Amino acid sequence: MKNTFGHVLVTGGAGFIGSQLLRKLLPISQSVTVIDDCSTSRRENLPVSERLTFIEASYVDEQLLERVLPRTTHIYHLACSNLVKSAQNMDDDLHVNLYGGYLLLKKAKEACPDLQRFVYTSTASVYGNADVLPTPESCYQTSVPYAASKFSMEHYCQVFHHMYQMPISVLRLSNVYGPGQLTTNPYCGVVAKFFEAADQGQPFMIYGDGTQTRDYTYADDAIDALLTAGLHTGAIGRVFNVGTGEETSVNRLAEIISDISGLSSPQLAYHPKRAVDVVYRRCLDADYLRRTLGWVPKTGLAEGLRKTKEWIKRGNRSE
Repeated sequence: MKNTFGHVLVTGGAGFIGSQLLRKLLPISQSVTVIDDCSTSRRENLPVSERLTFIEASYVDEQLLERVLPRTTHIYHLACSNLVKSAQNMDDDLHVNLYGGYLLLKKAKEACPDLQRFVYTSTASVYGNADVLPTPESCYQTSVPYAASKFSMEHYCQVFHHMYQMPISVLRLSNVYGPGQLTTNPYCGVVAKFFEAADQGQPFMIYGDGTQTRDYTYADDAIDALLTAGLHTGAIGRVFNVGTGEETSVNRLAEIISDISGLSSPQLAYHPKRAVDVVYRRCLDADYLRRTLGWVPKTGLAEGLRKTKEWIKRGNRSE
């Protein structure tokens, strides 16, 4: 597996998913360059390696991309304005998620003659309140700015693939959780927030009535899908769901985390829905990814939550 990847660029590599991806990429890559402005992430998340070059800046920078992209063989585009921030500032959402993504595609086309793969991490948010559950890749319902910009970027990925034969793959991730997800990021997922509440003896904050469901995907499984998409020729030009196909309500998630944390029962504090809380049920059909690339999720929710709790007990240190 040594040097399976050549020279890799990861945008958003100091974030939760990006930093976990780096830990798997570095041992099998010639070099990895990370661009991250650390607006919602921390440079402390980055693993230490002589093969890693970190640039603390916005990736939406034409001159920076022109300097970094030559010799790049693989691009993992994770940087984005997230769900909550996108609703608060649509201009920034458009600039970072759509224009930035387009600029990266354009510069990669111009500066990367040896590009082997461009992997774009999209989102299950493109489905909104899907009429079909589990939801296949053919459905979509744009209901928040984040979904609009991410879905639009998917279209530009297809344009660059069809017009210029760029080797692009798109993965729609669903509610990734696990080791590496820190509550120091105010926009982190509900799993990290629930574990922190349990440890601090605080009530679990829930927006809405808690009956809304999500498809929680363990980080290692999501990273495995990303790595597979970066190498498998069958991934080129395709869009894949990355999820478990299982629905879990937020109330049930609170119960499981409460039990793992040694509490007799969770204290729940219900709050009104936010503007971004528009999805009632989520459950992805990842059969296309299984049939095409052979990927299957290996970690069930209870096991993944236990592993997350163990990571927290170790003081947020990876093994």
